[in-house]
Amino acid sequence: MAGRKSDFVLPTKGLDDLFSTQEERDEAKLQKIRDIPLTEIDDFPDHPFQVREDEDMFQLVESIKERGVITPATVRQKEDGRYELVSGHRRKKACELAGFETLRCEVVELTRDDATILMVESNFQRSQILPSEKAFAYKMRLEAMKRQAGRPSKGNSCG
Repeated sequence: MAGRKSDFVLPTKGLDDLFSTQEERDEAKLQKIRDIPLTEIDDFPDHPFQVREDEDMFQLVESIKERGVITPATVRQKEDGRYELVSGHRRKKACELAGFETLRCEVVELTRDDATILMVESNFQRSQILPSEKAFAYKMRLEAMKRQAGRPSKGNSCG
């Protein structure tokens, strides 16, 4: 039977594909959503938006007590194994006030600049943003975008 092609094709990505199940390969492709202890989640450095304990917050606390966190927060894993909160500072605070020990989170791989841009853009949908918060957030986003484009920041310029 010379010239007959085999129906068997070896995976080309690596030997791990030979020794893993389809279920394991499918799981690896899914978004990583998990309940993370609040004690392992750090706020985003220099987060420009205030988390207020106002009427909206207390409504969110009641909603989370009744239904849990409907939309997962977004975190990125840090080098030390802890997590940095990118989006969901109000949900985290509401979970703390509700007495929860964990927060449902989507773990994403982002650079610092990508995380900054996502953090700023995800907060612009809020109904009450102070002009000072908005200005600081725009500045953070602009600086991150400049770094991504390879432009030197003011602190790195020669002269």
